[in-house]
Amino acid sequence: MEVLKFQYPLFLHGLWGILVLIVFYAFISRQKEALLKRFGNLEMLKKMMPGYSKKRVVWKSALFITAYIFLIIAMADPQIGTKLEEVKREGVDIIVALDVSLSMKAEDISPNRLEKAKHEVSKLIDILQGDRIGLVAFAGMAHVQCPLTLDYSAAKLFLRMMDTNLIPQPGTAIGEAIKKSAKAFNQKDRKYKVIILITDGEDHETEPVKAAEEAAKEGVIIYTIGLGSTQGVPIPIYDRHGNASGFKKDRQGNVVTTKMDVTTLQKIAYMTNGKYYISSAGETELSEIYDEINKLEKKELTSRQFSQYEDRFQIFIIIALLFLIIETFLPLRNKKYTNGVV
Repeated sequence: MEVLKFQYPLFLHGLWGILVLIVFYAFISRQKEALLKRFGNLEMLKKMMPGYSKKRVVWKSALFITAYIFLIIAMADPQIGTKLEEVKREGVDIIVALDVSLSMKAEDISPNRLEKAKHEVSKLIDILQGDRIGLVAFAGMAHVQCPLTLDYSAAKLFLRMMDTNLIPQPGTAIGEAIKKSAKAFNQKDRKYKVIILITDGEDHETEPVKAAEEAAKEGVIIYTIGLGSTQGVPIPIYDRHGNASGFKKDRQGNVVTTKMDVTTLQKIAYMTNGKYYISSAGETELSEIYDEINKLEKKELTSRQFSQYEDRFQIFIIIALLFLIIETFLPLRNKKYTNGVV
C-alpha cells in the first residue's frame, strides 16, 4: 500500500499564503474596476476595450495560485510509495561489568575512578557498529543494570545512573560479576560473547579466576581493565550532600586502603583468551579492546525489512513550472483582437 508523507512538513504552513493571494487578486480586481468607473460608464468602457476578458484574468490568477500550491508541496518534500530493502546487522554481544564499590570514588584518577571508567565506557558505546551492549554493576554483589541491547542511547542512560550507592552491599565481588555477566548472554551461543571487566579492587571471596574458567567453557572472552594503584590508597567517605568527609576506617580506627590485584586480573583475561589492560590517561584501552573485538567472528543480530520512502518533489516542481508557463503565455485578450483583427 502506497503512503504519502512529507520530509519537511513545516513548509506546508506556506499554504496559508493561498488566502493571501486570493485576497490580493480580489483587491486588485476591485481597484481596477474602481479606477475604470472614474473614467465613465463601466459598460461603455468595456466596449471600448474589445477582446478584454475578465475570465482570462481569473484564469491567470488561478493558474498562478495553483503553481504556488505545487511549489509549496515540493518544498515540503513529499515522499510517496515504499521501497523495501533488507538490512542486516552483524556483531558480537558485549557486557561491560563495572565496579561501583565505594573505593571507585578514590580521586587518584581525575575526577575519580568511577567517573573516568564511565567516560571511557560512554566513548566505547559511541564507536559500536552493530554490536549489542549490556551493563552489569557490581560491588559486594552484582546485578544486570542494562540487558543486551542495540539501543545505544538507552545503554548510555543506564550508564549515567551507575554510582556507588547503586549496590547496597559493600565489597568487590568480581567472581559474582563474571557469573552474572555470563548469564546475561544467550546461552545457546558458544561464541560471539565478550565481557569487559573494569575494577580497581581485589576479591578473595567469590573466586574470580574459577568464575572466569567456567565462563571460558561457555565461549566467553574476558578483557580486564585495572583502575587505580597497586600500592593502596584510602577510600573517601562522602556526606549526604556529596562532600568529602574523611576516609573509611576499620574498627580499630585505621584508615582502610584499596589496591588493585593485577595478578588476578591478568589470570582472568588470559584464561579466557582475552587481554589485561591498565587504565591510562589517554583512554586508549577500550578502543584497543574494540579493535580486538572487531577481529572476532560476528553473528547476525538483526534482519529486518525497513520501508524507505522515495522522494517525489521533482514531480510537483515540474507541474508547478507547467502552470507558470501556461499563466505566462495566456494573454488577457482574445488572440484575434491581439492580432488587430475584429
